Amino acid sequence: MRLFAAVLPPDAALAELGAAVAPLHALPGADRLRWTGRGGGPGGGATHWHCTLAFMGEVEDRLLPELRERLGRAAHRTDPFTLRIHGGGRFDGKVLWAGTAGNLDMLRLLAERADAAARRSGVPMSEHRKYSAHLTLARSRVTADLRPFAEALGAFEGTPWEVAELSLVRSNLPVSGMRGEQPRYEVVEAWPLGG
Repeated sequence: MRLFAAVLPPDAALAELGAAVAPLHALPGADRLRWTGRGGGPGGGATHWHCTLAFMGEVEDRLLPELRERLGRAAHRTDPFTLRIHGGGRFDGKVLWAGTAGNLDMLRLLAERADAAARRSGVPMSEHRKYSAHLTLARSRVTADLRPFAEALGAFEGTPWEVAELSLVRSNLPVSGMRGEQPRYEVVEAWPLGG
């Protein structure tokens, strides 16, 4: 199954972000973007807006027991910390995102621990890159001018919330072939942070 480790913002944080993103759909060019949905936060079932910590790709079933055990230990060794959704930006004219602020050192540490847990479980991880915390809001198949969208989000400051768990999320890729269909994400398991 296709998996990643993530931090899921709570419903209140997602609602705040949703209110900030809604007006962006009226900007010129918005209809050419593939917008991600809000989904639900921890305990809310399917989720879309999230902070990916470690993308694992296809993981063999035989590796899951050890992966679960190691992710549980990574969560146990990491104390809860505070984040907020903050501002926005773009990657290469293809991805529009919302950023994060708060205890980013702890978020990076949790990402490193999730990555290490996957590697030690035998999951072939891609080349290690510098972690950049964000929530993907929209994608473009071709390079687009995402500057107006990112600038509109620039002043956004979400309410701080406590990151209290690490989630293992399954990514179910679209199968219908319908234009605009998004992957479906479901939480496989979640572990509370701290001892």
